[in-house]
Amino acid sequence: MLEQTKTEPETTFKAEKKGISIITLYDNYLSNPELKTDWGFSCLVKTETQNILFDTGADSEILLFNIERKSISPEEIDIVFLSHNHFDHVGGLNGFLKANENKAKIYQPTAFSEPAKILNNIYSTGALGGFIKEQSLVLNTKKGLVIITGCAHPGVINIIKKAKEMWKVGGWGAEENIYLVLGGFHLSGVGDSELRSIVNNFRKLGVQKVAPCHCSGDRCRELFKEEYGDDFIENGVGRIIEI
Repeated sequence: MLEQTKTEPETTFKAEKKGISIITLYDNYLSNPELKTDWGFSCLVKTETQNILFDTGADSEILLFNIERKSISPEEIDIVFLSHNHFDHVGGLNGFLKANENKAKIYQPTAFSEPAKILNNIYSTGALGGFIKEQSLVLNTKKGLVIITGCAHPGVINIIKKAKEMWKVGGWGAEENIYLVLGGFHLSGVGDSELRSIVNNFRKLGVQKVAPCHCSGDRCRELFKEEYGDDFIENGVGRIIEI
């Protein structure tokens, strides 16, 4: 059984905002041709104090190959944040932990059901959804909130609303700026009418930039690019986003 790290729900969200970078390390879309693609998702969130691996993809060999090509040492990763227990998000975990020498703390969606602090300015939404429990990561950056989703099984719009609600509960009000939403949106195969409605809702919720990948689907990416233009980020393996 995997070790779980539990935290107490966090109600105070105010803290100094510092720059971060996000590197997509595992995805079925390609950004850097020197890296390998595969069905699944993982990204590395680098802060000034600690590094968080969000999900581990499906295969540790591919994950570790891409980590090495990006000149990252597995031992440098302090936290593994798992969005949900599907093979394409946790399949690389055991192999990664061996390379990491089991140094990283593991945060699973079952560790807490309410929003909780992971690090300063970095929070879990808590486990959302019905049959499939999934947590997302919310980063409070100098440019606004950044939301990272694994597959968005609870609904990507619901996740964004939850992130805004977290800041309302924290005393900042519901209008904290959503700078970026990144990751799998679980919209592959969804019809144009519903996709356009979701894109419109992103705008209504004030999302400034989008970086859909993994299970989002080609048509989803096309429509977001059409709507967002320069604020659409072509996400895939090797993409680095500096915030």
